[in-house]
Amino acid sequence: MNDRLDILLLLALPASGKSEVRKFLKTFSPEECVREFHLGPTVQLDDFPYVHLMRRVDEELAKMGRDGVYFQAQDRPFRDAGDWGTLIALLNEDFEDLLAGRTASPASAAALLFERLDRAAARAGARPKMGGLPGEVREALARRLEDEARAQWSERVAEVPETLQGKTILFEFARGGPDGAAMPLPPPLGYAHSLRLLDPRILERACILYVWVTPEESRRKNQERADPNDPGSILHHGVPIAVMLGDYGCDDLAWLLETSDRPGTVRIEAHGRVFHLPAARLDNRVDRTTFVRKPRDQWQPGQVAALRDALKAALDELYARSKRGGRDSNPRPPA
Repeated sequence: MNDRLDILLLLALPASGKSEVRKFLKTFSPEECVREFHLGPTVQLDDFPYVHLMRRVDEELAKMGRDGVYFQAQDRPFRDAGDWGTLIALLNEDFEDLLAGRTASPASAAALLFERLDRAAARAGARPKMGGLPGEVREALARRLEDEARAQWSERVAEVPETLQGKTILFEFARGGPDGAAMPLPPPLGYAHSLRLLDPRILERACILYVWVTPEESRRKNQERADPNDPGSILHHGVPIAVMLGDYGCDDLAWLLETSDRPGTVRIEAHGRVFHLPAARLDNRVDRTTFVRKPRDQWQPGQVAALRDALKAALDELYARSKRGGRDSNPRPPA
């Protein structure tokens, strides 16, 4: 009997507590994770490091007297909204490398990053950006960004275990739309669009844990956590306010749950099939997660117990929903 969730999509608005949940889960033994949370040891994938490196590309281009290629400005949203799909294509590639156990070290991590960014954009139907730059500009960017790209690659490779047997693959990403937008959000905004782009092998096995806060609380916590000296940190980065209002002023997860034809699931039509992803909420509207940003020796027992209990209740619910029915209501015929 499978006593764990295979793939967990950890979704929420920025600063809602997703990364804190990831850090918290890593403090438990494998036995505790299965017993308390229905999770194996987690293999964690996140699209934020790619967003950060896209911003670094634009920063370095600005220093070279050139316009950025990814963002309207350093404190503004994407120039090409199709790059929300680029990020999903990168996660799909990370997933493929996990399955294949790929850990080879590239000669230039920055050059590989640029190739991956353009390949992912093409797969997502967005416009590739790096290939349009003059060769000497790409080479200069690669020299300037090599150390950061190498660090990101090393962190990515470190998540590739010897075996995925018994593991839970955890994906983290945030999606949304403008403040006050009506539902459904138009593509390429929102979770509906990004979920449709996930590899079908992910959708076949995935469940959703949604960390629930209001957009106003997301903005407050985002401002509180922002450390200008650590902009690439998963726990301490800040999202510009124009992006918080324009891209994350709302999200469509509640709407997807309310309109699904199968209660407790998110219905996704993708790859010529219909998937029903079991979903549950971790209610963090009254903050349970911020303490996790502190060093562990500063965590208070009451804080730990409150988060543990809430997380266990949400994952118990999610696990039960995952056992009540298949995720794919239109499976492919056998080969």
